Amino acid sequence: MKIALMDSGIGLLAAAAAVRRLRPDADLVLSSDPDGMPWGPRTAEDLTARAVAVAEAAAAHRPDALIVACNTASVHALPTLRARFESEFPVIGTVPAIKPAAAAAAGGPVAIWATPATTGSPYQRGLIEDFANGVDVTEVPCPGLADAVQYADEAAIDETIAAAAALTPPDVRAVVLGCTHYELVAERIRAAVQQPGQPPLVLHGSAGAVAAQALRRAGANIGATDVVPGLTVLLSGREEELPRAALAYAEGRMLAETSPAL
Repeated sequence: MKIALMDSGIGLLAAAAAVRRLRPDADLVLSSDPDGMPWGPRTAEDLTARAVAVAEAAAAHRPDALIVACNTASVHALPTLRARFESEFPVIGTVPAIKPAAAAAAGGPVAIWATPATTGSPYQRGLIEDFANGVDVTEVPCPGLADAVQYADEAAIDETIAAAAALTPPDVRAVVLGCTHYELVAERIRAAVQQPGQPPLVLHGSAGAVAAQALRRAGANIGATDVVPGLTVLLSGREEELPRAALAYAEGRMLAETSPAL
């Protein structure tokens, strides 16, 4: 079993770690685009071209499924990626977990942390209208947070999380992590938003759901085997090792420890 994941950068680590936990024997192909990131400021056409190139690099390794572990790429490039690759393998996109967050909050206040480009976008507003109608939702832009996570810039991570937390109403009961990079610092976000004396804050990411969906679409049973998994890392098409910044996060360290390079 081989699962490929793609993103502009290391945001794919959360979903890759989720795949590893669900199917410990699966080979992983991590394909990202450090030469072209960030993707957010690019036009939809340019972003789609970059995403197709990253997916092509992954496809050369003949995966059983491809996870588009990037909210921005899922918004702009998913139809093109599916048209190009679905005849070869399933393509699974990433959608902010607004529906489960709204359901779990039972009408209580919800915040959605996302990139400035996504915050207030027709795409995100459509998800809110479809899945959180009647729920008090606050859209929180997080400028610079994805870049800070990408480069494991500790000071910038603290600064950008604090700025976003200041924009988050103190009575929120759930926070949707609307960018895959944010899941790598989920506990730091929780600590910044959690109010003393309030019930535990619930964070809603997408990694677990997309990992499970990819394995279902690939026809893989969930569970452990004795097979030692492999790891292939593609940086703008070049086969290399995990970026050093990836090892700053538990997900990256877990992948490095459990997956000898192919």
